[in-house]
Amino acid sequence: MRRVLIFLIVVLVLGVTAGLFITRPQRLPASELAAGYKPDVANGQLMFTAANCSACHATPGQADRTVLGGGLKLKSPFGTFVTPNISPDPTAGIGGWTEAEFVNAMKRGTGRHGEHLYPAFPYASYSLMKTSDVRDVFAYLKTLPPVAKPTAPHELKFPFNIRLAVGGWKLLYFHPHEFKPDPKKSDAWNRGEYLAEGPAHCAECHTPRNALGGMEADKLYAGAPNLEAGGRFASNITPHKDGIGDWSAQDITDFLKSGTDKCFNEPDGMKDVIASTSKLPDADVSAMGEYIHALPPVAGNPKHKTC
Repeated sequence: MRRVLIFLIVVLVLGVTAGLFITRPQRLPASELAAGYKPDVANGQLMFTAANCSACHATPGQADRTVLGGGLKLKSPFGTFVTPNISPDPTAGIGGWTEAEFVNAMKRGTGRHGEHLYPAFPYASYSLMKTSDVRDVFAYLKTLPPVAKPTAPHELKFPFNIRLAVGGWKLLYFHPHEFKPDPKKSDAWNRGEYLAEGPAHCAECHTPRNALGGMEADKLYAGAPNLEAGGRFASNITPHKDGIGDWSAQDITDFLKSGTDKCFNEPDGMKDVIASTSKLPDADVSAMGEYIHALPPVAGNPKHKTC
């Protein structure tokens, strides 16, 4: 009996060790960050805008969208996430971060101290971005005003406050890979896919999630009823009759530029998004419109049809 107990303990320890090893935080190889790279700050600003970073990281109540003191509270079924200060302040923000630490946070969901980051930060989408684009974002962030206010901790329920558990979530739902263009598609379509799936992370809001917070792949872009606990509904943006099937690519482009849809509504839930997409180059907004218009139609919730 004693031998059996010892054997079971050994198996348990080995299993836990193997599990921790398999789900450990990952980093990009050093070769991804070639020395001598000269950041394109203007491109970094464009990617920052496409990613709508200000919507979450701008200091609440601050009109200037480049003041990135964080502090926004995002309520969810798992508790309340508090967005961090990503200003270049060396203590309260990311001014003390290395470029490699920033890139690993964006593309691998790994914090500067080797911890798992919660997927409320949409690194599953950012992992598709070119490393050079992420490096450019880091260079742009360093040009913004520092904010000395430290970030409050998350207010999460047990067991979601255990960061090690995020490793299991990543094993199930996080499969990082860099975007590769489809040679059968147009340059505009590929640009639209890159922006929508990567920096703009459209699927993160418009796709429903399961009880563990993983996106339901068979309902991609079909609308999300639980965007936030008690919050707004993110519409079905596929060309289904429940979504925007009667919209043209130009209708989508116009909406992303003006914030007014083809029915002359001004959807409040997209206000922060439009604040960013309206500032993108016309060609990029048009590319996103073309890509979204070509999404496969998926049935959603007709009660939440856009118009």
